[in-house]
Amino acid sequence: MASVVVLDYGSGNLRSAQRALAATGVDVTVTSDLDAAAAADGLVVPGVGAYAACMAGIDELGAGPVVQQRVAAGRPVLGICVGAQIMFEVGDEHGVVTPGLGLLPGRVRRIEAQRVPHMGWNTVAAPAASRLFAQIDPAARCYFVHSYAAAAFDDPESLVTTVTHEDATFVAAAERGSLSVTQFHPEKSGAVGAHLLRNWVGTL
Repeated sequence: MASVVVLDYGSGNLRSAQRALAATGVDVTVTSDLDAAAAADGLVVPGVGAYAACMAGIDELGAGPVVQQRVAAGRPVLGICVGAQIMFEVGDEHGVVTPGLGLLPGRVRRIEAQRVPHMGWNTVAAPAASRLFAQIDPAARCYFVHSYAAAAFDDPESLVTTVTHEDATFVAAAERGSLSVTQFHPEKSGAVGAHLLRNWVGTL
């Protein structure tokens, strides 16, 4: 049985992520133990709230190098919501600019739309080669709740899934090597999210 650690660094929907992952058949542990995070077959980095607060939690725990080393070694990491955002180079919230982990290119900024936060169910545009969205209906909807997002980016090493809210288009998910991130919450996205998590677990 594959082992998955949900990283507890003081932020995130830890128990809902744990339950959703356990339903895929893996052994899931919620912990702040960095040795366990380094050793697990898969590492999940959740996150809710402000970018700066999440990065402060990561820094206080000393988890940044563990995440970076896993990705460099080709070992699976999944970031969810703000846990996805901190994988980018920098976050810009309320005029506060905070360096991220730099594993994906780009900057996280406030969504340029009249209705913010972007909350509710939305379809996404996934590339055909996406592992996360393999065998998921293109008309399926994922659950979002956020006010900030990374701009869509063009990178030959990445597969970028986008979402459009009003006139704003931004990253819904990205896959680069062993790193996968979702701006939406798969653990709150019903059958679609369950399918996506099974797809991710299949890469472990």
